[in-house]
Amino acid sequence: MSFGTDFFADYSCLTTAEGLLSANMENVRVTYDMFFRELPDSGGFAIMAGLQQLIEKLSSLSFSEDELENLKSIGFSDKLVDYLRNFKFSCDVYAMPEGTPVFPNEPIVKVQGPAIQAQLIETLLLNTINHQTLIATKANRVVRAASGRRVFESGARRAHGFDAAIDGARASYVGGVNGTTLCPASQKYGIPFVTMMGHGWVQLFDNELEAFKVYLEEQGEEGALLVDTYDTLDSGVKNAIEAFNAILVPKGLRPAGIIIDSGDMTYLSKRARRMLDEAGFPDCDIFASNSLDETLIKDMLNQGAKIDGFIVGEKLLTSASSPVLDGVYKLCETEKDGVKAPAIMVSNNVNKITTPCSKRVWRLFDMESGKAIADVLTLDSESISDEKSYSLFDPDFTWKRKTVDNFVAREMLVKIFTEGQCVYNAPTLEEIRAYCNEQVSALWEEVARFENPHKYYVDFSGKLWGVKQALIEKITRCSESEEQ
Repeated sequence: MSFGTDFFADYSCLTTAEGLLSANMENVRVTYDMFFRELPDSGGFAIMAGLQQLIEKLSSLSFSEDELENLKSIGFSDKLVDYLRNFKFSCDVYAMPEGTPVFPNEPIVKVQGPAIQAQLIETLLLNTINHQTLIATKANRVVRAASGRRVFESGARRAHGFDAAIDGARASYVGGVNGTTLCPASQKYGIPFVTMMGHGWVQLFDNELEAFKVYLEEQGEEGALLVDTYDTLDSGVKNAIEAFNAILVPKGLRPAGIIIDSGDMTYLSKRARRMLDEAGFPDCDIFASNSLDETLIKDMLNQGAKIDGFIVGEKLLTSASSPVLDGVYKLCETEKDGVKAPAIMVSNNVNKITTPCSKRVWRLFDMESGKAIADVLTLDSESISDEKSYSLFDPDFTWKRKTVDNFVAREMLVKIFTEGQCVYNAPTLEEIRAYCNEQVSALWEEVARFENPHKYYVDFSGKLWGVKQALIEKITRCSESEEQ
């Protein structure tokens, strides 16, 4: 069976659509929330990403005749095929802007519309947002660990496929990296690129010094030399200095840097820094690569490594230490014949109990410090006014309460589609990246720290909490009655 790239769904989405058509439920409207339950790497927050790609995919959803014939050939009904032949996406979609710090159990995408359509896009939506949010989150951790030093993404060779490499480079840039080594990602998204010398280049020449000289003749002051092919200090750095003096200095040029890709990079960087300074190249940067992540980078800098930039590969682009964002897509409201009803899933696994109703998400910012205080989920009919005090309470431990004053309430879910038409004025990638940095800076340091971060609270309004509790009690009573 061959589907085009615009149609991306599990078979369960198709069988559900067919069942809804058979039951004459095509006019039932629903609200679905996408949210996640656990933060990657036990961090304090995630970074929303992938919205632009979701917009592009939803805007072009269609089914070719070949795809429809394939569906018929494996047993799907003529009724479903006819529905898909005339398919036109008509849902309303709300989402958190890309680059926004997001937290567990709050909607980051909300879809409202015909039940068939809303569930048909489940796989596409989750795949797009889960992947890029995961990588943007990892990138932001790496960038924060680098403490202002440059970070370049270079993970395509071990990424999980072409799309994962290209879109992962984009998500990494959203999260704060300075550039990518991947050509198609740079061309497609306008991400700044960086070139790297390979060990193979050095090995192709009769000796390391010749390899360095030829490279600098071609690259000039843009060329960074990889110095660990044979011996980092006794060969690589010494030959790099000789090549700089022979090729760049006579032209009035300065070296871009050297790259260390193996060994004890903290020790090697300190020795290399001393050698470069003594040779008259204090402006020659030292870059480190070799399976880096935020933990290794932070440890190296804590030990005094003399490193000016990091080239981070597969551990970033696969989020190797925490490779899955567990985003889910759950029904929270139905509308039949104009009557809306909250929907909830009650599980024996308590953390899988969903939150009913179509909701709004508010973020409260302290007016004095500019820092985010908490997020609050409310019913659609509710607003939070910054003109008066607001009482926060923990939805799990309701005796934990806090009254906040002098705050600004910002609604976080933005309208993206109205009846299938995109109404969102998407920012540029540079604007998204800058917004991400600004919003992360609005988090308290205790929330942003790597080890045992302070929990950022996602609270409920009293009305939403009441609806959820009433539904749980109702379902529990019914289950007890059935058991008796």
